[in-house]
Amino acid sequence: KPLHYGTLMGSRACVRMAAAAWASGFLHALLHTAHTFSIPLCQGNTVDQFFCEVPQILKLSCLDSYLREVGLLVVSLCLAFGCFIFIVLSYVQIFTAVLRIPSEQGRHKAFSMCLPHLAVVSLFISTGLFAYLKPPSISSPALDLVLAVLYSVVPPTLNPLI
Repeated sequence: KPLHYGTLMGSRACVRMAAAAWASGFLHALLHTAHTFSIPLCQGNTVDQFFCEVPQILKLSCLDSYLREVGLLVVSLCLAFGCFIFIVLSYVQIFTAVLRIPSEQGRHKAFSMCLPHLAVVSLFISTGLFAYLKPPSISSPALDLVLAVLYSVVPPTLNPLI
């Protein structure tokens, strides 16, 4: 009964989910921070971005840290894939519950509440994936800046409105 989330979800489950999210975020940040502080910078320390993002810092590195970055990428993809699967399974359950609502008006109301959140999540995932996985040949400072704003500023700004 995913639409009864507020009444069925106990505080213990909420604490566990929050702890898992915080722990995975902390692990991800710790790995990237440790990796970033261990590489030497030989092209200055000016980043063409409005925040210190890992791909921008790697552009300044004079060390070929390919293997370490692949390792971090694998860990990041595992964490992201786990979150993505959790989101997809949650939405499948929500949509099947909404489709079981007998009235057309009730289904429309339920979908109108879910679709904006799904749009913001899709924007965040698609722009983030494109920003981190795009080939260097199509990289430009302007494109990098636009993508960074789309996945780091727009979704958190829209969440309170949703």
